[in-house]
Amino acid sequence: MPVAKKTGAVSRKQQVAKAAKLVSLPKTQEVTVTAKSQKIYVIDTSVLLHDHNCIHSFEDNRIAIPITVLEELDKFKVGNDMKNFEARECIRIIDRLSEEHTLQDWIPLENGQGGTLRIILNASDDSAKNAESIFESRKNDHKILNAALKLQEEERGCRVILVTKDINLRLKAKALNLPAEDFKTGKVKDAMIMYSGKSTIEGLDSEVIRKLYQEGRSIETDVLGKEKQNNHFYILKNCTSSALAYFSSKAQEIERVDKVYAYGIKPKNAEQAFAMHAILNPDIKLVTISGVAGTGKTLLALAGALEMKNQYDQIYLARPIVPLSNKEIGYLPGDAEEKVNPYMQPLWDNLSFIKNQFSDNEKKRKIIDELQAQGKITICPLAFIRGRSLSNCVFIIDEAQNLTPHEVKTIITRAGENTKVILTGDVRQIDTPYLDEQSNGMSYVIERLKGQDLYCHVTLERGERSELANLANELL
Repeated sequence: MPVAKKTGAVSRKQQVAKAAKLVSLPKTQEVTVTAKSQKIYVIDTSVLLHDHNCIHSFEDNRIAIPITVLEELDKFKVGNDMKNFEARECIRIIDRLSEEHTLQDWIPLENGQGGTLRIILNASDDSAKNAESIFESRKNDHKILNAALKLQEEERGCRVILVTKDINLRLKAKALNLPAEDFKTGKVKDAMIMYSGKSTIEGLDSEVIRKLYQEGRSIETDVLGKEKQNNHFYILKNCTSSALAYFSSKAQEIERVDKVYAYGIKPKNAEQAFAMHAILNPDIKLVTISGVAGTGKTLLALAGALEMKNQYDQIYLARPIVPLSNKEIGYLPGDAEEKVNPYMQPLWDNLSFIKNQFSDNEKKRKIIDELQAQGKITICPLAFIRGRSLSNCVFIIDEAQNLTPHEVKTIITRAGENTKVILTGDVRQIDTPYLDEQSNGMSYVIERLKGQDLYCHVTLERGERSELANLANELL
């Protein structure tokens, strides 16, 4: 039997190899198709409005911009919103690159990696594959699809990929056998395992916890082991006792964290105590607080800011404006502040809750009224923040998950001397269609700044608004 197996027919493995050799492409053609430099990325308007520098993020590949995208950028170039700034900057970049070229040629991107750029025209109506006829609608999205499909026909030796922040446009592209993907620069790896800012350490010697309670701090940081991180919070436990702690990057020691009142508001759980500690810590200049609805993010930020009123001249409140029904705020009556006020109502609701902790005659309630009357608690529309320098203030940005990474960077870089920035939000509750848990500005900040000396983050997990709100968060 062993001899027969050796001298028998050709093995199955040999047959497969022979068949593969017969149908394989010539070697030179294989190299052409799979070479990295032969990818062509077709960029949608949503990507350019997300980050005007995006065209420099594709290494040595070719970048194609449909002419319809230029038309859309032209519509967005006027205004004070961040997307208007992005449109203007993108137009300037393309203009500068094309000074000595025609945009019908592949022109160098000057990104130091050999990438090139070209504007592509729309496909004719008699094209073999026409998105406008397939989807029975003449929309700019379909013109962009047609331009990409036309390029796919012209550049058969290349892999043409549509890059867009619009999920539905990606689906339409794939339905037409056109590869499509999201813009990946700036996205965090996995938002589901995002840094929480806190850890639980169990099985500690009771003497460690007793000493922490007695002295309020400890230089014996070895008890944190591998969990030791700058500006990180801990729940320290043994069989009989527990303590809340914080590792200070400045002092390089463990500090005890207490549940302290801030303008009538007392933390109800460990995470809220951590958040309030970070807000009141003068060494921390940037705080992010994430958590689902009802966990107390905005309330803690406002209460902490009021508690620090003597350390700062101004408290600024802001929220990204996500217009409903695709309507911009311009249709609302009044001046800029009056237009923004309806979107700021949740902030005013929290401020009213804090005021209601005190009677009409109590000093702290009167102080809040005075701060409002003097304009020391005021709204700061994010559309007008470019070019400003915000000094000696607390700047609270609510719903920060609706900001892009570039918008968050623009806001934080406005911080002047003695300014504290507090970002609150829930990365699982994003209202803008072009962001997700991985690409929003808040996730970006948490991922990039964790462990930095001036930064602290806390994730709130337990809802404290009401039993009904908790039930809805858990089961609906």
